[in-house]
Amino acid sequence: MLSTPVSELKGVGQKLNTAFKKKGISTVRDLIEYLPRRYEDFSAAQKIADLEPGNVTILASIESIETKTVRRGLKLTTAVISDGYSKLKAIWFNQPYRASQLKSGEEFLFSGKFEFSYNHYQLSNPSVEKPKIFLEKEPSGFLTPVYSSIKNIRPYNLRKIIESVRPTIALLPETLPDHFLDKFNLMSRSEAYFDIHFPESKEEIASAKRRLSFEELFEVMLASRLNKQENSKFDGCKIEFDLNIVKKFVEKLDFKLTNAQRLAIWEVLQDFQKDEAMNRLLQGDVGSGKTVVAGLAACVAASKGYQTAIMAPTEILATQHAESLQEILNNFGIKIALLTGSVKGKARKIILEKIKSGEIDVIVGTHALIQKTVNYNNLGFVVVDEQHRFGVKQRQALLSKADRMPNLLAMTATPIPRSLQLVVFGELDVSIINEMPKGRKKIETKIWAPTNIDTLYDKVDAEIEKGRQAYIICNLIDENPDNDTKSVEEEYRKLRSTVFNHRQVGMLHGKLSADEKQKVMQDFANHNLDILISTTVVEVGVDVPNSTIMIIQNADKFGLSQLHQLRGRVGRSSHQSYCYLVMSDNNKPTQRIREIEKSNDGFYLAQVDLDLRGPGEIYGNMQHGALNLKIANIADTKLISTVQKAVDYFIESGEDLKKYEKIYNNVKKYQKLTNLN
Repeated sequence: MLSTPVSELKGVGQKLNTAFKKKGISTVRDLIEYLPRRYEDFSAAQKIADLEPGNVTILASIESIETKTVRRGLKLTTAVISDGYSKLKAIWFNQPYRASQLKSGEEFLFSGKFEFSYNHYQLSNPSVEKPKIFLEKEPSGFLTPVYSSIKNIRPYNLRKIIESVRPTIALLPETLPDHFLDKFNLMSRSEAYFDIHFPESKEEIASAKRRLSFEELFEVMLASRLNKQENSKFDGCKIEFDLNIVKKFVEKLDFKLTNAQRLAIWEVLQDFQKDEAMNRLLQGDVGSGKTVVAGLAACVAASKGYQTAIMAPTEILATQHAESLQEILNNFGIKIALLTGSVKGKARKIILEKIKSGEIDVIVGTHALIQKTVNYNNLGFVVVDEQHRFGVKQRQALLSKADRMPNLLAMTATPIPRSLQLVVFGELDVSIINEMPKGRKKIETKIWAPTNIDTLYDKVDAEIEKGRQAYIICNLIDENPDNDTKSVEEEYRKLRSTVFNHRQVGMLHGKLSADEKQKVMQDFANHNLDILISTTVVEVGVDVPNSTIMIIQNADKFGLSQLHQLRGRVGRSSHQSYCYLVMSDNNKPTQRIREIEKSNDGFYLAQVDLDLRGPGEIYGNMQHGALNLKIANIADTKLISTVQKAVDYFIESGEDLKKYEKIYNNVKKYQKLTNLN
């Protein structure tokens, strides 16, 4: 039954079947696993006069309705609705059928977002139900599941089709060990899917979500734990601790290490001495000094005859790492080489020969480090910076260049909340640098209305007059007539010819070639440019200490973690720095955006982002998408703690994972996704 094609279900013709397939729904199993994204509680209907901004439900009649075609073919359907006491405008985008569906004088239940837009309050894109039909036909009474829309399938018809597979849902086989249900207070899988599609109360929804979330988290966390077990079986490159080297290194620094750096270094050097290979994640907020930790570890490795490979996601970042390491390792006779796509011909050949012979101790580069032509002499330590930007195969290709499993230090400037660490990075030991170097001033961050942008340009000009530099960040490359979001090219043309025609202005975005990007960044680093107008390509690994002011256009379109990363491009010296968050409109800023105005703590902001937006903002959309968590909330620390105990219990019990086919297949898939080695 689960493998039955949806095309065989009553009411699913060729048109609907095609629509289902485009959404990835081919079988009854796919349909059952297509979960509601929210629920509408029509029992909580409000009076129009009592509405406050947010999601609302009202019972009202249609007074008038019309559809107009506006710019670029956009169809706008507008209705005036009344509850007998007050009136309100409802608006739908590209839903012209609403005009024929909603007859004047008839009463409907409307549920949607009540918001202030275009200088008036309106109900935006509300769903609509007829109270009489709703009460007669809906199995759940006033509590109705809302699914992500599928083109050509009306919400009511979709619910009706899902209703037709009720008997199959009731017979769904269990996937978890039977004793888990009592031990961890879980409902059965069939009950969970039944209650999530046909709930009779909010309590049923909560219990169903908990059961399905438990299973998703169990699969990922078990995969991560099994990876850790596997990694511990490999013989690593044991690197003996050398106190004299460490002392000499610290003495030669022209700054004092923070306590957090000292602890991270100690943890890395302790791992070096173990028989199994190190597998450690080093988290440090922007500008916290992770490179020094990697540098000291590389110094110790070189003193014992081991090579270090440091892989960065961009040529700019790799170059900066090489320059920083050259500076701090200069007194130790350690040979450093930079290997990127730009190193060609004879120069490249010489570097490759020296890597192979062991003449070079530390090799810094991009993906060039994993090419077949690169042969290491005695690779014992691997550093992967901004590791979430590399695919699993790329990381594994670098690790496979060693004769034995090398020690791995994965670094990230994106603070990862504890709950996300446990789920996604459970096989890693974690070090955290949560202190900033002394002498750094807090970046002053302010929310700014777009109507007052000229004042900001004056502030930028004043900083440039002092000899400083500025960033202006936009989140689009090309101008888009369908929205008001600022684009890099539009801003570059406008500002270069008007406000800043007396300054040197550069432009940077992802469509430029690698050579073009490199030249722009080099010009900015060399102070040949006063202002850099850029997309988020500067988010990671751009270190220009002379930059002291940043304007982020349409800042409300970004996640908090991304805004924090962007802000970290300024404030990298002892000069006072500023970051201005320009809103898309003059509406009151949300609480979310106010969080970054008041806090410079990346770990706090990452947790807020996780709570509000999910793990995609922090972990990266590609990796999060691959994990395919349909319902689990990685911010749910209480459930994660329970699942952690369940994983421990399962492993200690010695149960055969292969007995549970669905769990086994997903665990194997997740092992490939989460494994760093």
